Amino acid sequence: STLALTACGKENQVQSSDSSTQTQESSTSSKKKDTSKADTINVDKNLFDVKITIPADFVGETTQKELDAQAKESDIHSITLNDDGSATYVMSKSQHKKIMKELSDNINSALTEMVGSEDYPNFTDIKTNSDFTNFTVTTTASELDLTDSVSVMAFYMYGGMYAIFNGNDSANIHVDFVNADSGEIIDSSDSSELGDAEQAEE
Repeated sequence: STLALTACGKENQVQSSDSSTQTQESSTSSKKKDTSKADTINVDKNLFDVKITIPADFVGETTQKELDAQAKESDIHSITLNDDGSATYVMSKSQHKKIMKELSDNINSALTEMVGSEDYPNFTDIKTNSDFTNFTVTTTASELDLTDSVSVMAFYMYGGMYAIFNGNDSANIHVDFVNADSGEIIDSSDSSELGDAEQAEE
C-alpha cells in the first residue's frame, strides 16, 4: 500500500489577503476562497486534513465497526477499512500532531522497559533519533545471542509504525549494537535488507 500524507480540501482555492475592509456579505460569499486572515487560520486548522493509509500488516484483524469506535474515541475524522486489509485514516493536522506525540511517547516507554529487562538483561541503553529511523543499543555482550538478534524486529516495528504515520513508509530503520566496554559496533542491521534476506531464503 502506498502511504499518502496529503493536505486535502480546497488548498488550491486558498488566497491570502491583508484586506480587512471587506463587508460581512462579501466575506461570507467568498468564504470558500478564503480571503480573510481569520478564515485562513480556520481553514488551516479544520479543512487541511492529513490522510494516511496504514498497511494491512500493521492493521491486523479488525472490523469497520471497531475502526469506527477507535476513530470516535481518538477524535479522528474517519478510519476506513480497505479491501486489501489496509486502513485509511483521515484527521486534522492538530490531531495528527497529537497522535505522533503519543506514538513517540509510547515507543520511548517501550525502549526504556527493554533496557535490563528479563528478556534483554544485557541491554544497558537504547538511544534513537527523533524519527526512530536509527537505534543504537548498548549491550554488555561481546556478541549477540538469538534473543538479542531477534530484538531488531521490535525496532523495525517501532520505527516502521512511526514512519508510516509520519508519511515516510519507505524509511529504512537502522540498528547498531554497541559493546558497552569497547564502544565498538558488534552488529548492525537495516530493515531495507529484510526483504532481500527473505527472498534469498526462498
